[in-house]
Amino acid sequence: MKVVQFAETGGSDVLKLADVPKPSPKPTEVLIKVEYSGVNFIDTYRRTGLYPVPLPCITGLEAAGVIEALGAEVAPEYKLKVGDRVGAWVQGSAAEYAVAAAKYVLHLPSHVSTRDGAAVLLQGLTALTLLRDAHEVKPGETILVQAAAGGTGGMLVQIGKALGATVIGTTSTEAKAETARANGCDHVIIYKEKDVEEEVMKMTEGKGCHAVYSGIGKATAEADLNMTRRKGTFVTFGNSSGAIESVKPLDLAKNNVKLVRPTLFNYLIEREDFVTRSSELLALVEKGAVKVNIGGEYALADVGKAQDALVSQKTVGKLVIKI
Repeated sequence: MKVVQFAETGGSDVLKLADVPKPSPKPTEVLIKVEYSGVNFIDTYRRTGLYPVPLPCITGLEAAGVIEALGAEVAPEYKLKVGDRVGAWVQGSAAEYAVAAAKYVLHLPSHVSTRDGAAVLLQGLTALTLLRDAHEVKPGETILVQAAAGGTGGMLVQIGKALGATVIGTTSTEAKAETARANGCDHVIIYKEKDVEEEVMKMTEGKGCHAVYSGIGKATAEADLNMTRRKGTFVTFGNSSGAIESVKPLDLAKNNVKLVRPTLFNYLIEREDFVTRSSELLALVEKGAVKVNIGGEYALADVGKAQDALVSQKTVGKLVIKI
């Protein structure tokens, strides 16, 4: 089968299209014929070595397609069978076939295509767990979403609104601001034109936000902390500008702020948690509260181009790979 993998860390040029043996599922795994693979920042963190992985490594962590085979010990209560349309967390999704732990395989309802399944699963669940578990958003709260026109940012905005929050979003351009507004932002700040911290404090009468959600990392960390109100939560979930180095524990004492650096996988280790949050997410999609915004579709051979586009800050919405 054809895959995209890297044998060394570095830029997108280390990604190579290769032929490798088609895998077989272990007893508790599922073999999926992949139709679409999602593109996420974590793919670039692994490729560059920020998140170390064994090499060589097939890139991608998010797939949607059709079950081709089941391991002999897949739990009957999962109700998985050959031919089912599914989405899955899986190491090595940029491939024609991928094996996934059965507990992280989800049936796709008829209203969700495999294209949308690959687009919504990882970023949608990331957003949902950030809003429900990292800081439980309550109706009437005000939250800030950095990069509100992006894939995860857009999901945070949409789900935040569904939970009853007032959402302030940031973008780099007016075109992206339009996307952020379409996602549901109540207020949008174009950070290349206005000082975000100053604007947020004006909007919140000097109090700041109940929660600040930022996947930016180093470049905005100090301001993100300053924009978090007393007893609020600063949720940092990514490093698109580099890892945070400046924030110290004592800095949190100024406003008794909670600092959270969660990972999606640690929230959903158990099958029950995965199914609960996934079902909640797909219900939001079904009723139209969450819309899947595809920002670009690439061929398997162009995974490097897709990752470069993602980190360029020029993309809007979710990028997917058609296998």
